[in-house]
Amino acid sequence: MQEDYINIILADDDEDDRLFFTDAFDELRITTNVKTFNDGVYLMDYLNNEESIFPNVLFLDLNMPRKSGLECLKEIKQTDKFKDMAIAIYSTSASEEDIEKTFVMGANIYIKKPNDFKTLKKVLSEVVTINWQYHTNGLNKDNFLLRL
Repeated sequence: MQEDYINIILADDDEDDRLFFTDAFDELRITTNVKTFNDGVYLMDYLNNEESIFPNVLFLDLNMPRKSGLECLKEIKQTDKFKDMAIAIYSTSASEEDIEKTFVMGANIYIKKPNDFKTLKKVLSEVVTINWQYHTNGLNKDNFLLRL
């Protein structure tokens, strides 16, 4: 049976960012099921639960308490059942070091958090409509950093 919605997960410790994120999806004409977590420990507890619905796209903030986005990314990439999960790094950082590190660790795309709501909606629409099968095969650094 084909699902008629896209499962989205956001792990981000900033409450305002989580609210803007969910509001943006509410306004987009894309049928989504959005679940948010405020830190990496809760995220990984959810993903490791056998009853959990895997996301089509996981948005991962880098700087979170208890377990960072980098720690989550490493754990996800070391777990076989998560190998096909599309991971979008979603961070305020645009440092070359963070971009390089997450690329090497196996994230699929890097998004610098937009400063305004209109751009956020455009970015999220772009990311969830990507052909992930194509985007994850033969990944190259040229299409890793999302630029709009």
